[in-house]
Amino acid sequence: MPMPLRRASASLVLLAAFALAAPARAIEPAKATLVFDEAKTICERDHGMLWGKSLCGPILIVEPADRALTANQADAGGVLKLSSGLFTGILPKADNIANSPMDWSGTHWTELVSPLIPDEADKRQVMIAHELFHRIQPGLPIATPKAGDNAHLDTLEGRYLLQLEWRALAKALGAPSPAARKAAIADALLFRTARYARFPHAAADENALELIEGVAEYTGVRLGLATPQARIAYAIGDLRPYIPDATFVRSFAYATGPAYGLLLDRADPAWRSKLASGRSLDQLLRTAMRLPDSEPDVAADRAKIYDPDKSLRAGELKRDEAMKVRAAANQAKLVDGPVLIVPLKHMNYSFNPQTLQALGDLGTVYPTLRLIDEWGVIEVEDGALMAKDEKTLSVSAVGVEASGLKGKGWTLTLKPGWAVKAGPRKGDLAVTPAGGASQ
Repeated sequence: MPMPLRRASASLVLLAAFALAAPARAIEPAKATLVFDEAKTICERDHGMLWGKSLCGPILIVEPADRALTANQADAGGVLKLSSGLFTGILPKADNIANSPMDWSGTHWTELVSPLIPDEADKRQVMIAHELFHRIQPGLPIATPKAGDNAHLDTLEGRYLLQLEWRALAKALGAPSPAARKAAIADALLFRTARYARFPHAAADENALELIEGVAEYTGVRLGLATPQARIAYAIGDLRPYIPDATFVRSFAYATGPAYGLLLDRADPAWRSKLASGRSLDQLLRTAMRLPDSEPDVAADRAKIYDPDKSLRAGELKRDEAMKVRAAANQAKLVDGPVLIVPLKHMNYSFNPQTLQALGDLGTVYPTLRLIDEWGVIEVEDGALMAKDEKTLSVSAVGVEASGLKGKGWTLTLKPGWAVKAGPRKGDLAVTPAGGASQ
C-alpha cells in the first residue's frame, strides 16, 4: 500500500528514507526495466481513455540511500548519462525523494522510490498507475479545493464512523445483487452523513483529499489491474485498516477512493467528467443511485449490523485512551516546552501519513519528516508540530544552544543568509534571516 507524502502543491506521495553517504548504487537495470515496461503496458492499455489523456511520460527511479537515479528517458537539462539503454545520474540533495510528480532538470517526471516499490505485481502496478496519474492530474478538469487536516479522523467517533462506512462499502462491492448493493451503499452514506453531522468541517476536508489521493488510487486500481474481479478484490482489501493503530487523517482516501470510484463506474459511467464541479464522491454516488438524504439519528441502529459484537468499538475506545496520553506528551514537548520555530513559506516535505498525530487546534504532529523551504532543510526523527495554518513548524529546543543546528531527534541545515536566534519566549529559538529580527 503506497503511503502519501505531501508537497506544498497538496500532492500526496510516498515517504522516503533520508539520504546517507554511500557509494552510488542505482536500482538494478533489470528491475528498472520491469517498472518501465509495466508503466508502458498500463498507459498503452488505457490509451488515454479513462481521463482523455495518456499517462505515458518520463519516469525516474531513485535509490534513497545514495540518491542514485535511473530514468526511462533523457532529461532536458542533459544531466543524465546513457548506460545500457537507461539513463542514470544522482538526484541533488535539494530535492526530496518520494513517490511523486516532480520537476527536475527541465523535465516533468513521475518519481518513484527504489526500495519501496512493492515486489507483489498487483501492488506494484497499482502504485505505478497511481503515480503516473499524479503527473498528469494538474492538467485535468478536477476541482482542487484546499485540503484540511482531517483531524476528526483521529478522534474516537470519527474513526469509528469511518470504519463502519468502510465495512458497508466492502459489502456493497461484494454484493450479490443490485438491491443488496444499493442497501449497502445507503448504509455507507449514512455513516458518512453521521460523521459530517458530528464534525462540521469534515465534508470539505475529506472531499479535498479524496479528489487528490482518492481519485489517484482509484486510477491505480482501475488501470493497474486488468480485470473487474481483480479491481474489486483489491478495493475491498484497501478498506481494511493497514495497521491497528494507524491514523487515517492522511491515508483514508486510499481506501475510499477506489471503493467509490468502482461503485460509480457501475452507477454513472460519466462521473469522472463531473469532478470539475467539486462535488464529492459520496454526493455523486448518492445522485447516481437516486438515494434520499440520510438520517444520522439511525446510524447507531445500523452500526449493530456492521459491528455486531462491538469489537471494533472496544478497540477504538482502547486506542482513544492511549492517544490522549500521547497528545499530552506531544503538547508538553512541542508546545509548552522550549521549541525551535521555523517559518513555512514554500515548503516541500515528505512524511509517513499513517503515523501523523492530530493535536487539535494546535496542528499536527509528524513523528518523522524531511522538509525543504527557502531557509534550507530540516530532518526530523523524533517529532515536529506543524501549525494548523501551516505557517510554522516547531521541534523541541531542550538543551539546544542559541546557535545550534541540531537537537534531540532533528538536524537543521541552513542556507547562507539564515540563522538561529532567540525566539518569542524565554528558551525558544527561531530561524530568521541572518540580519533580521526573530519571527
